Amino acid sequence: MLFKSPTQGSMTMDQVFREILGFIQEAPQADYRLIVGTDSQRKPKEVTVVTAIVIHRVGKGARYFHQDEHVRPMHSLRQRMLYEASRSLGVASQLTEMLARTRVPISDIEVHLDVGENGDTKDVIRDVVGMVTGSGYTARIKPDSFGASTVADKYTK
Repeated sequence: MLFKSPTQGSMTMDQVFREILGFIQEAPQADYRLIVGTDSQRKPKEVTVVTAIVIHRVGKGARYFHQDEHVRPMHSLRQRMLYEASRSLGVASQLTEMLARTRVPISDIEVHLDVGENGDTKDVIRDVVGMVTGSGYTARIKPDSFGASTVADKYTK
């Protein structure tokens, strides 16, 4: 599946990765955060699932890319949250493989989860955070999970 960039249009994962590398090369001494987050929106006949990749130059802006998918309805919130986490982990794994072939100074990928202590998702926090940390990534939940709750969320509507 292709990713979309607000400025570049449709892109393959390889093209997204080249854009990330180019962004880092513009200011190689800056600090960077590489973030993957997924959000979903249930609709009557399908669920819209959006995964975002964000390269954040700390204190100096960011670039993002998103991938949209439409899947059959999931009636359980728990099932949707686990699906979101697995989608993010799949993309994070791809990025990890690509990073391993470079000298890019990013040692950690953050996975932003659209769950929080307030609301219906509080019951699945432990499960999805466990999935992410057990896979070797840093998990962030609301209110610190803007990759999912802001960037990806923007494209689920």
